Amino acid sequence: MFTPEIRHSPTDHVLRGLKRARKFEAPFPHWIADNLFERRMQSHLKQLALAPPPLGGVSGTREIHNDSRTYLSGPRLDSDHRLRNVADIFQCSDTARLIQNLFGADLSDTYVRLEYCLDTRGFWLKPHTDLGVKRFTMLIYLSDDPRHSDLGTDLFLDENAHAGRVPFTPNSALIFTPSKKTFHGFLPRVIDGVRRSLILNYVTTEWKASKQLAYPGHPVLASKSTRVIAFPGKRI
Repeated sequence: MFTPEIRHSPTDHVLRGLKRARKFEAPFPHWIADNLFERRMQSHLKQLALAPPPLGGVSGTREIHNDSRTYLSGPRLDSDHRLRNVADIFQCSDTARLIQNLFGADLSDTYVRLEYCLDTRGFWLKPHTDLGVKRFTMLIYLSDDPRHSDLGTDLFLDENAHAGRVPFTPNSALIFTPSKKTFHGFLPRVIDGVRRSLILNYVTTEWKASKQLAYPGHPVLASKSTRVIAFPGKRI
């Protein structure tokens, strides 16, 4: 199993941010972590030279535009060592175990999935829970446009009852372990510029789209019954 264990400043910075995360009970248990990435990593992430995909007047779920979504995986990681470092942080067993301990997520036999989102005017998301093959969700806000302060994730009591909105603070993250109660989305409103964020999920072996995974075939915390193929690449 590939588990980068060499401790380095970016990893330690994320671990400290997770440990300091503030917990909120309503409308469902969730946490807010501030100053998640160290400065250079944050700067690189928010400035990736990527064009937002056209919405074509259609939104409501990200799945509608599956063909134009962007993931930190495959050739993108091979060509950018700084993005590889981001993936390595969440592949690291120290990070996975801390997430289990802090947020109650079972990450055994799960895989890192990182989606880079570039949302523009017309984007919205209907309330959903992430329950199913996603064992853990962290929505990391990247763009620092002052017009984006009200573009955080909306939280709901159920599919219809809006309960509040998380502030869109650059380099902060909304964290939760999916359950039947974790309804979240993005109510329609004006987006000036490009709303940039990074979605981290740990997904189970039932996730079929292996090309979306940072390290397909290499669970972050393998159970004893899992046969793991040795990772052929370089450890950081």
